[in-house]
Amino acid sequence: MALLEIVTYPEKILSRPTRLIENIDGDIQYLIENMAHTMYQAPGVGLAAIQVGINKSLMVYDISPKDKERSLQVLINPRIVSSEGSLLSEDEGCLSVPDFRSDVKRAAAITVEGVDRNEKPVRIDAEGFLAIVLQHEIDHLNGILFIDRISALKRGIYKRKVFKNLKRK
Repeated sequence: MALLEIVTYPEKILSRPTRLIENIDGDIQYLIENMAHTMYQAPGVGLAAIQVGINKSLMVYDISPKDKERSLQVLINPRIVSSEGSLLSEDEGCLSVPDFRSDVKRAAAITVEGVDRNEKPVRIDAEGFLAIVLQHEIDHLNGILFIDRISALKRGIYKRKVFKNLKRK
């Protein structure tokens, strides 16, 4: 398995919606394995293909507690088909937005549809942490970062910090 490089803000690819996957072949299975390896090593609880520079509608996630057995989940071409309520995702972070965390308003309950790695249809009714993770990763697939969902003031502070650090390099 290969450890993939995680693309970070302000890379333009992160703001582009991904392409649907039409054929789940060996290359996609290999990508899934490499993404899972990368997510666990980072460490993170979710990773979208666009975060490793691959323009495909694919995400992996695992919200199992660290002291429990891993339970990798794969969603291909996922979409949120319904949402209700709201909650505050406290201290949300992202592998593509390093060294920054913020509260983000999210839907409290969502229903997601897609297919798994074996091309079987999947429908997930999610609340709480699972709903937050699914919304966060599906946002990536739609070209949205969590910093796009916070106040302009907080986003501006982070952007200035990033660009200041880029100038130093």
